[in-house]
Amino acid sequence: MSDLPTSMTAIAIPTPGGPEALVPETRPVPAPRPGEILVKVAAAGVNRPDVMQRKGLYPPPPGAPDIPGLEIAGEVVGVGEGVTRWKPGDKVCALVSGGGYAEYCLAEEGSALPVPAGLSLAEAAALPETFFTVWTNVFDLAGLKPGESFLVHGGTSGIGTTAIQLARAFGAKVFATAGSAEKCAVCRDLGADLAIDYKTQDFVAELKQATGGKGVNVILDMVGGSYIARNYEAAAPQGRIVQIAFMEGSKVQIDYMRLMLKRLSHMGSTLRSRPGAEKARIAAALVEKVWPLIEAGTVKPVMDRSFPLVEAAAAHARMESSAHVGKIVLTVG
Repeated sequence: MSDLPTSMTAIAIPTPGGPEALVPETRPVPAPRPGEILVKVAAAGVNRPDVMQRKGLYPPPPGAPDIPGLEIAGEVVGVGEGVTRWKPGDKVCALVSGGGYAEYCLAEEGSALPVPAGLSLAEAAALPETFFTVWTNVFDLAGLKPGESFLVHGGTSGIGTTAIQLARAFGAKVFATAGSAEKCAVCRDLGADLAIDYKTQDFVAELKQATGGKGVNVILDMVGGSYIARNYEAAAPQGRIVQIAFMEGSKVQIDYMRLMLKRLSHMGSTLRSRPGAEKARIAAALVEKVWPLIEAGTVKPVMDRSFPLVEAAAAHARMESSAHVGKIVLTVG
């Protein structure tokens, strides 16, 4: 590691605020601790939690860098004590607890995955956060099975485009909501059996009609707010609803009678603060069950736009406009 620079460009948040709060700074290149690898970042994914952190609403967990960025792809340039899976020169993508918006980033050995064959590093950087999230929530937590029905809200987001493809690949009937006719067409192209324009259609009524009144077995929701009660309406008896964000707010007044009468399960989870061993288990499942689908071209990251690292503010402005379809990434170098 002696030939590595001692300093790097990273995106900091000196004061929480709008996209302009993201400021390039010079920071020291971090050194890998036991069990960690140092990655020379080629690209970093942009995610909603980064926006929340920038606004001061989602502080990094204890011990994580204050630099935003939860997923990266690049080349291993250093390994900490005890690392056996990776060596300098390996190309990896990784889920990280922070630090991704930088020229160099640390990752835990178990949270890094090989770059799937046929993908660029920018495409690989679009994988970890969304694929970890969808896999652990839809398949581990909610237990989506072949032949069941599945609904994802925000079908053209990074999470949405991933969830549609994975649910379809594993044999579910797939429904999605999106905010325009054009976005609904994208959802259908990705494999959704039905895409509902939530601005002009009532998704509860549309889903009831599409399922012959039965409702949906599994719902992945990042909206919260008024959607919580409507998800209970749209769910099938013994349906499972997984909450992964609250874009419309987390505090609601709700009648839980439907939850009880339908025997629903409403679950929630976060990914960032989970222990390393749990993230490593998810990573291993992805490599075994999902990476072959990516390498076969059955599932692919849907890319929106890439921005140079120093234009992180413009990347956040695009994400907050909700004009994007798929993943936004920052490129380094």
